Amino acid sequence: MKVYLDTVGCRLNQSEIEKYALQFRAAGHSIVARMDEAEMLVLNTCAVTASAAADSRKKVRQASKAGIRDIVLTGCWSNLAPDEAAQMPHVNRVVPNAIKDELVPDLLGIQLDDFDLEPLAREPLPGSRQRTRAFIKVQDGCDNRCTFCVTTVAREEGRSQSMQEVVSDIRAALKGGAQEVVLTGVHLGSWGHDFPQPMHLRQLVVKILEVTDAPRVRLSSLEPWDLDADFFNLWEDPRLCRHLHLPLQSGSATTLRRMARNTTPNKFRALIEAARQAIPDVAITTDVIVGFPGETDAEFTESLAFVEEMDFAGAHVFTYSERPETAAAGMPNQVHNYTRKERNAAMQAVVAKSEAAYRSGFIGQEMSVLWESVDQLDDNNWQHTGLTDNYIKIQALHPEPLWNRITPTRLTATNGAGLYGHIQSTTNVSWFSN
Repeated sequence: MKVYLDTVGCRLNQSEIEKYALQFRAAGHSIVARMDEAEMLVLNTCAVTASAAADSRKKVRQASKAGIRDIVLTGCWSNLAPDEAAQMPHVNRVVPNAIKDELVPDLLGIQLDDFDLEPLAREPLPGSRQRTRAFIKVQDGCDNRCTFCVTTVAREEGRSQSMQEVVSDIRAALKGGAQEVVLTGVHLGSWGHDFPQPMHLRQLVVKILEVTDAPRVRLSSLEPWDLDADFFNLWEDPRLCRHLHLPLQSGSATTLRRMARNTTPNKFRALIEAARQAIPDVAITTDVIVGFPGETDAEFTESLAFVEEMDFAGAHVFTYSERPETAAAGMPNQVHNYTRKERNAAMQAVVAKSEAAYRSGFIGQEMSVLWESVDQLDDNNWQHTGLTDNYIKIQALHPEPLWNRITPTRLTATNGAGLYGHIQSTTNVSWFSN
């Protein structure tokens, strides 16, 4: 059977479809690069915003028009609206999030343990979902109750993958050629809290660095209250990517309280200072919501000033979107849509300025770049796009394709959302060379 795997939303969703791909291949099926080549679509949906939910429905309609007559849905949108999902054209199964890890064996009538009989390489997905980085699911669900977040409803309570399972997934990814592994979860920093003998994420990271030879290990989003200053000592190992994504959501203390975020601007500021002191040139990125219910002009001004002070290397700025079954959707003093859009533009401008300043500080330096995409321009030139360990997007020309290679690259000039670079060597190097 030819299977097309697709996803909307977060890195955790990407991690899950990568695992599905390994399981389908292990059972003798093929993963195809385009919808019009497929007999089955497995779509991992998203509901974090109204737009993400709409994108999920759009992909189902696209698959139906492409001729796929066997569509399987899972993920947050289909979990929250299972009846609507099941009524969409050619949807034959809706798999709840609670049992999505068993999706492939259930579809194929195979025991999950059968996939462990002969470990296989975790290969990159073909087509638009191809990644050089392997996303590794280490945790799912969340016990926080941020008032704006529908993911905690859709993904349910927090639960951790065992250390053994995480290490096994990483080894499979490395066997498949991955140069970077990204640890992902709904609430990544809570990993191990639900074990009979609780553990901390730092113990998992230490184990991964000890027992695998991954050239790069990256952590995805981390809630600031899960960390302390000592956590940043892990970055003494140069294989850990110098990039921290720490969601702020608002720089106003009163707005944070309405959001039920377990932090304050002062606590967040202290954490950022500790991270920058421990990790030279670290890229700190964040998430910010504007137009949250009850956000006054004064609160927005306070949030804007705090974001400017933090000097982030980048940020996702979200216009608040009411999500069903969340506490914020029923709060009084909803902000007018026009005001939300105005505030989004103002916040985007502040973030763009600090992001550009961060990138430009590396012009003239030589850094290791993992080349994520390569396009042939002519007989003598290939356009390369890749990432430094601190998440700066680099573009460079080279006479030969270097996809999934890590090479030393001299950063030469700004380029919109990234930098131009000059590849110094075609020798595949490890991060230890920096």
